[in-house]
Amino acid sequence: MAPNDETTQDQNRPTPLCAGAGRPVDDTGAGPAEGGARLKVPSPATAPDGGAGAGAPAGPAVAPGRMPRWLPRAMVLALALYGCFQLGSWAFHQLIGLLINVLIAFFLALAIEPAVGRMAARGVRRGIATFLVFLAVLAVSVGFVVALGSMLAGQIVEMVEDFPQYLDQVINWINKTFHSELSRVAIQDSLLRSDWLQKYVQNSATGVLDVSATVLGGLFKLLTIFLFSFYFAADGPRLRRALCSVLPPSKQAEVLRAWEIAVDKTGGYLYSRGLMALISGVAHYVLLAMLDVPYAPALAMWVGLVSQFIPTIGTYLAGALPMLIAFTINPWYALWVLGFVLVYQQFENYVLQPKLTARTVDIHPAVAFGSVIAGTALLGAVGALIAIPAVATLQAFLGAYVKRYTVTEDPRVHGHRRHGEAVLARVQRALRSKKDGTAADGETGA
Repeated sequence: MAPNDETTQDQNRPTPLCAGAGRPVDDTGAGPAEGGARLKVPSPATAPDGGAGAGAPAGPAVAPGRMPRWLPRAMVLALALYGCFQLGSWAFHQLIGLLINVLIAFFLALAIEPAVGRMAARGVRRGIATFLVFLAVLAVSVGFVVALGSMLAGQIVEMVEDFPQYLDQVINWINKTFHSELSRVAIQDSLLRSDWLQKYVQNSATGVLDVSATVLGGLFKLLTIFLFSFYFAADGPRLRRALCSVLPPSKQAEVLRAWEIAVDKTGGYLYSRGLMALISGVAHYVLLAMLDVPYAPALAMWVGLVSQFIPTIGTYLAGALPMLIAFTINPWYALWVLGFVLVYQQFENYVLQPKLTARTVDIHPAVAFGSVIAGTALLGAVGALIAIPAVATLQAFLGAYVKRYTVTEDPRVHGHRRHGEAVLARVQRALRSKKDGTAADGETGA
């Protein structure tokens, strides 16, 4: 084809129009051909820096120095979350006392659930069965407090009556030892006229209201705990149905299983501890009665309860009070009580406790002691009481999901090393030491 023909075809080809302008542009995307000059128009996909990011979709243009649209909403959301956190923290600290009371009531309801369940299975209504169980618990608690209070009151009265004699003995000893001339009347007058005694009496008079408020607060907490525990025990089936109604069937079985384990472990813990407390109380009562220590029944009950519900060191703490009472009668009696406490603690740890707690609360003594310390650090005395059943429940619940294997018959499992391995280890050590000595001699010779 001749060159003129190609020129004719190029001239007959339609000229593209610029978008929205209707002016002719060239094929390369240049500007309108006005006066033979071609103006280059940058493509929308072309970056301002001359080609960087070519082919990428153009994002929304943000003017420099202008706040993004999402930033105010993010700030409002962050402030709202912070406000909700502060409100929840304030509400939690305000309701911490109520939550602890509810927790105690729940464990108390779990403890009496076996007795209530047995009575309900025999035809007794759960409300009446729960009331009878609580009445028995209340009678035992009041009897213990009255017996212990009468013992302490009697001891305080005796100490007040015998205080002048003790004071005369101390004054006579001081006069003979230091050749002084003190008298009880002069000491009493100086004490009665002293400023610190008057201030102490004034502070005690003003502190009566604080003591009364504390006592009333304690009674209100006890009433709250008993009411919640009564509702938990009496309406236990209804509570379980309400809890399971918001869960899928697969989760309902797990919740009911955890509830059953908690009931078994908590009830078993209290049952075993109550039985050991009874045995311990009877044993210590026999000793105190033989030594003719006053208030032997109350002291024996004190030792039994404190020694069982405070593990490991509870026996020694509980034995301090009868030792003190026995010391006021005869110092040798205190030594007898101390020796009996030590012997009985060993008998309980290695003979009595493993047999009674094998099927109820199978928990290692070190774990029990550590759980009590952790519970005391978290919730104080309340944590010390509920720590062991809580840990036993958790251990039993998690034990079902831990796969266990048969242990190999290896002496090292029982802490024994094989004789051949011990001999081989000694031979290897001897050869290694001989080799090190030969190397050292060679370096010295070199």
